[in-house]
Amino acid sequence: MSETDQAEIDNRIKFLVVVSDCPEARLAAFFSARRAKRSNARVTLLHVIEPPEFGHWATVAETMRAEAQEAAETILHEFAAEVKAQLGEEPEEIICEGVIIDEIRKLIEADPHIAILFLGASTQSSGPGPLVSALAHNPAYLGARPIPVLVVPGSVTRDELRKLSG
Repeated sequence: MSETDQAEIDNRIKFLVVVSDCPEARLAAFFSARRAKRSNARVTLLHVIEPPEFGHWATVAETMRAEAQEAAETILHEFAAEVKAQLGEEPEEIICEGVIIDEIRKLIEADPHIAILFLGASTQSSGPGPLVSALAHNPAYLGARPIPVLVVPGSVTRDELRKLSG
């Protein structure tokens, strides 16, 4: 691949998908990959590991951190396989540790190519999920460079998403 081809790939917009082990997040990844293919965009998968709350139990915290890292890698690879199947190319995979909304904001501010945030909304009676709820109530959580947020309902089917993504 020539430098020009690589520069063209590197300058495409990105769709950011927050990865978690829930069906609605998988739908968001599926839809983002299909939209990325139609838009000549890339997909970035983000999994945020919440820090353990064992300040004075360092050994327990480190064990929990290692287990969380391993689980994050496993789920990211599953999502990446789905994205690659739909998009035809490998997505970018990012794992970080922190408060999820803070890590999303940091990534959006650090990467000017991120253009849309894709989230899956839960079908639970308790609401769409903490992240969707937080952003709906306070979009300023996204920081100084606000971007569109596309919420994929957990009740939509893959066939419906195929129709929407062309």
